[in-house]
Amino acid sequence: MRFEPVSTDPRQQPPGATSTAPPLAPPNGRHHQSAAVPQPMPTATPPPEVAPRPRIDFQVVRELRRELTERLTLWQRGREFTVDEEDTERARLAVTVVAEYADAVRRAGTPMAAGEERLLLDQVTAELVGLGRLQTLLVDDTIEEVHILGCDVVRITRHGGGVDWAEPIADSDAELVEILQAAARRAGATERSLSTVKPTLDLQLPDGSRLAAVFLVSHRPYAVIRKHNTLDVSLDDVAGARGDLDEMIDPLLRDFLRAAMRAGLNIMVAGLAGAGKTTIIRALMNEIPPDEPYVLLEESRELLPARRRERHRAVMSFEAREGHGERGFDGRPAGEVTIADLIPLSLRMGVLRIIVGEVRSREIVPMLQAMTTSRGSMCTIHARTAAGVGERIVELALAHGREMTVDQARRMAGNALDLIVYVTIEDESAIGGRKHRFVSHVEEVIGAGEAGRITTTTVFGPGPDGRAVPRHLPERVRDQLLRVGYDVRLLTRWIEAGTGAWRRPRQTRLARR
Repeated sequence: MRFEPVSTDPRQQPPGATSTAPPLAPPNGRHHQSAAVPQPMPTATPPPEVAPRPRIDFQVVRELRRELTERLTLWQRGREFTVDEEDTERARLAVTVVAEYADAVRRAGTPMAAGEERLLLDQVTAELVGLGRLQTLLVDDTIEEVHILGCDVVRITRHGGGVDWAEPIADSDAELVEILQAAARRAGATERSLSTVKPTLDLQLPDGSRLAAVFLVSHRPYAVIRKHNTLDVSLDDVAGARGDLDEMIDPLLRDFLRAAMRAGLNIMVAGLAGAGKTTIIRALMNEIPPDEPYVLLEESRELLPARRRERHRAVMSFEAREGHGERGFDGRPAGEVTIADLIPLSLRMGVLRIIVGEVRSREIVPMLQAMTTSRGSMCTIHARTAAGVGERIVELALAHGREMTVDQARRMAGNALDLIVYVTIEDESAIGGRKHRFVSHVEEVIGAGEAGRITTTTVFGPGPDGRAVPRHLPERVRDQLLRVGYDVRLLTRWIEAGTGAWRRPRQTRLARR
């Protein structure tokens, strides 16, 4: 294929053709000029301001992607190859195709800068895997969350709470939907869909980010990407050992949670969206012995990145599957497999530990039932406050069916859970601060009390700055902790002092009384 630079002069277009976007401009948005050409002196009347040229011509990107696809198809024809060999050849062909285009542009007298050529290569590769311009957002480590409110409204939240507005990620809402549909087909571990029958989407992207999208039932297609930049994290990391992470727990709480994992206590991690529940669960999972088999259940895989599977070689990772087509007699789409369906199967896999990424519906009942016959199981749940976790459990349990009652749900939770870890997020970005994430409560579940309510003991509670400090010695789980070498009496002097062992003071803009 011979590449010809795209003409931007309407006089050079064939009859009936429309003017296309200009060729790629250098990163500063200006044309290249020879150093030998003298610059004009400023005049009294400045020239009219010229709109900056786009950094990427996505028409060129799509043309190069088509050429790359054709060459890769020719290479695949009539040969046997592995996935790694295909990835290597795809990368080689991408470099070749982009280099040939850059040479053609250079011969036409408009050379491309090296950084511009690398950006074009990234975009062509992204187009091939179906992520398009989304890829530029995924590779930016400073981004925490992206709200896509149509093709041309892209709001970026950065670490620390800063907000930016990005360039459009598609030329139209229809193209945005195509990008999301391609991501649904290719990015997830199990195939997902975004269609008129299924207008919502929830999946994990290749870099570990979480994508949720909706269209048709919304004014415009919307999508939210929540990036997970802490895929491999330990309790030491969230206790302040890593400077790029919030100090979410102090050494006292770190040692307590480490002992709880060794003792096989059942733990529920609660908090608002974006508080850091997944980060805490990942840190707790790091305490599981490498050779211990356990089951991990998720709506879309995000807890166990590929590089951590080398550590947990015996893990069995299950992912829920969406149904497609007509509904059966039970009212469910054909082929649907939910977390609730997978929990009974997990109990037959010969493991003592079951981890559910998030309980948000009727699957909480089989999860609590599984916890009553297992040890060391964990899950996360959304709750507005630490005091409201118990009622949130009851609310979800009642969705299981008419046979479930409030008293039964509370008794089930009292028997299944040992600890509730609540993660707090305080956003001070509106007053010039930042987002603060930390554990504020660790509640020991005693059981269902006389009034039917879940009885708890606050082992760690909010200190002067809101972060968790020792409050009471645990009661029901004390013997289990002693068996693994943790003496809860170590917390006594800290309880009397009313302080914790946090390494750094919390830089809050709010004065606490």
